[in-house]
Amino acid sequence: MPSALVTGGAGFIGSHVAELFLARGYTVEILDNLSSGKREHVDSRARLHEMDVRSAEAARLVSQTPFDVIVHLAAQIDVRKSVADPAADASINVGGTLNLIEALRQSGRGTQTRFVFSSTGGALYGDFVDPPNVENYSKDPESPYGIAKLSAEYYLAYYARVHGMDTAVVRYANVYGPRQDPHGEAGVVAIFCGRILDGRPLSVYGDGAQTRDYVFVGDVAEATVLAGTHSLPRPERLDARAFNVGTGIETSVTELARLLRRVARSDVGVEHLPKRPGEQQRSVVSIAKAGSLLGWRPRASLEEGLSKTFAWFAERHDGKSVNARAASGVQR
Repeated sequence: MPSALVTGGAGFIGSHVAELFLARGYTVEILDNLSSGKREHVDSRARLHEMDVRSAEAARLVSQTPFDVIVHLAAQIDVRKSVADPAADASINVGGTLNLIEALRQSGRGTQTRFVFSSTGGALYGDFVDPPNVENYSKDPESPYGIAKLSAEYYLAYYARVHGMDTAVVRYANVYGPRQDPHGEAGVVAIFCGRILDGRPLSVYGDGAQTRDYVFVGDVAEATVLAGTHSLPRPERLDARAFNVGTGIETSVTELARLLRRVARSDVGVEHLPKRPGEQQRSVVSIAKAGSLLGWRPRASLEEGLSKTFAWFAERHDGKSVNARAASGVQR
């Protein structure tokens, strides 16, 4: 039976990836320090190792266990935290990645185990290219978070070329869906769901015309598993085995608010706040490469994904004003 290790597998995206591997007949182990992941997100069929990706214990797990696939999702994901403490961000996002990939190299199984790294399709390319962003566009990230992700990608390209290791990269657009954390610097969909359920207006910065590429977490999990299992071209240049994962569709924040209020059957208002300095105005990725090389395409429309997401948040809300089924219109 094939085996997979999912780092960050108790988190938002990682738990969906782990469940998809289980559904496809893999034995699954999860590495997560539970700093943001939740134990209840771990499927009972998976084995949880509560440890940090930077630790010697994590390196031993990778070096001593013959996994067929390692999907590395554990990361520091808050851009604001990366700005406030770039060294801490790099310690996790670069140092943690190196800890695992070097352990895999030293094990001698680097050519047999596919190592999939989760990167960013929004913060990687910067504001100096015209979207939709294609994988081989020039990269000039404007945050320590984006810089760390790009640095880790360069390391993986080195390990692939010099040591012959089997690596791949998935560059996510704006992922949303069930289990997303609505607190801190979470995705806007999770934040909007929480505000609707609390009966509070949706906060839109600036004129709301800024766009993002919103992709449902179930589709992201499928793309990630395919990147870990599909036949891939030789890992020659940095972008050879990198895949944007999004929808290729731009949606403004104003349109997102309208759609979410519609699926929630909510009449909460929208409050406009001052534009945030430096905020990216347009972000959308090209997904043609994932389609041609992985045979992947997103299945969920934005309205369908928002319905499923709002239903999940509504079911767990401690208020009594919203009934999940009636409010979302989702059939289950």
